[in-house]
Amino acid sequence: MTVLEFVLNNNDYLEDLITRSTYHSNAIEGSTLTYAETYAILYNDNSFKIEGKEPREIYEAINHKKALELVFKNLQNNEEFDERFIKNLNETINRDIKETAGYRVVQVFIRGSEYIPPAPEKIPNLMTYFIYNYNHDEGDIFDKIARYHIEFEKIHPFEDGNGRTGRLLLNYELLKNNVPPVVISKEDRIKYFEFLKNNDNAGLAKWLRNLSSEEKERMQKFGYES
Repeated sequence: MTVLEFVLNNNDYLEDLITRSTYHSNAIEGSTLTYAETYAILYNDNSFKIEGKEPREIYEAINHKKALELVFKNLQNNEEFDERFIKNLNETINRDIKETAGYRVVQVFIRGSEYIPPAPEKIPNLMTYFIYNYNHDEGDIFDKIARYHIEFEKIHPFEDGNGRTGRLLLNYELLKNNVPPVVISKEDRIKYFEFLKNNDNAGLAKWLRNLSSEEKERMQKFGYES
């Protein structure tokens, strides 16, 4: 049984992975939803009351789940890794929050960073090269996802949701290669951003490898056998 087959056929682990991925990825971007609130939103737990939260945060949770399901669907159908897929992923993440269709057409700035992403007119060419190089890279899987994750975040091709999109792409590539996924914890937010800020491909690759190993151990508690 492949990792993807286990994920999709073990409902307990699937709920666990989707909830943790959604909670932590959104929390890294500033969401104030608790883990319990996130689960209640994603799986219609009406016994849990959610009060005092912005509609945006609720949409962010729902949209992240749908985007992760889009990753699963792309892999199941063996569809290409292309610009259409990445754009659909980002559009799903931003649905009912900020209607985005395609790459950004405005200059954006990253809060808390001195780095300024490329001008919008450069994005189409940068992403064409990104996709081509990505699809022709046959190196070590963790070196690959680390290098291209940092590159994707530096290009910052969308007006919003670049971090969440990029983290979903990490797991797309891992699952495609039959490797356990990763969940970057909100508690590791500073460490994660330091890897990006310093263009530390090697450090990020090593860390992601460790996170994947930890996830494999968690999967085994749900019955996974490699």
